[in-house]
Amino acid sequence: MTLRNILVHVNQSSRSVDRLIFAVELAKRHKARLTAAFGQKATAHHVGMITVWPPEEYVQAAAASKTVFEEAAKGLDEAEWLDVNRGSDGEVCNHFSEIARHFDLVVMGQPEEKDPYTPKDLAEQTILSSGRPVLFLPAYGQFAPNFSKPMISWNDSGAAARALNDSLPLLESASEAIVVTITDSHEKVTASTAMLKKHLECHGIASQPDILVAIDIGTMDMLLNRATDRGADLMVIGAFGGYARWFASKGAGTQYLLKHMTLPLLMAH
Repeated sequence: MTLRNILVHVNQSSRSVDRLIFAVELAKRHKARLTAAFGQKATAHHVGMITVWPPEEYVQAAAASKTVFEEAAKGLDEAEWLDVNRGSDGEVCNHFSEIARHFDLVVMGQPEEKDPYTPKDLAEQTILSSGRPVLFLPAYGQFAPNFSKPMISWNDSGAAARALNDSLPLLESASEAIVVTITDSHEKVTASTAMLKKHLECHGIASQPDILVAIDIGTMDMLLNRATDRGADLMVIGAFGGYARWFASKGAGTQYLLKHMTLPLLMAH
């Protein structure tokens, strides 16, 4: 399994360039094609009763983004810059998800409350609507695409299976994977953990089990703490996959991780 076609989200947000640099290095590592999709919120300019799109400030921001991309992408075999060319939150989310469906992997940034450029729901909508795995980079810190100690969060769900298998191309440098099985009973996970260990071995990845008994709404914090304690450099988890059944809604666990993540996070649904 390999990555051959990668999409990265870019705009005027503070971490966009860091995200682009990461995606370029990832594309080089996998000899993949890289596409940058420029997408950010903007309001059409009104001249009397006439609506003019795109407004001049959007045109300038897009042009600047393209220039930065072309410089960063030098050395790649194939690279392309696209303009989502939408302004409202819903339009940006919908069109970006439509674009994302045509790639092996989507690279995005952690949602930030004070980001004036990125639609609030872009992360969640991309996970839910694109059908593709999304690799989120934290809002703080520097990260390289050579993950040596990934942590796989497993609850024997379809979303968990999808995230695990979508992550395999990223795990080629892994010396060992930590498989954290989330359960309310040790007895239920024995067979699943053994089969998962064998599956990873088939891909040349050694793993060690780590059973986490979920008892309350602190499940996501337990995962984040475990990632820190074990020195993980990537978390793999199925989005909206019922990891935290005690939350008020099915997606609350995913939302919590996106808000509080401290390491790169690979999600699939």
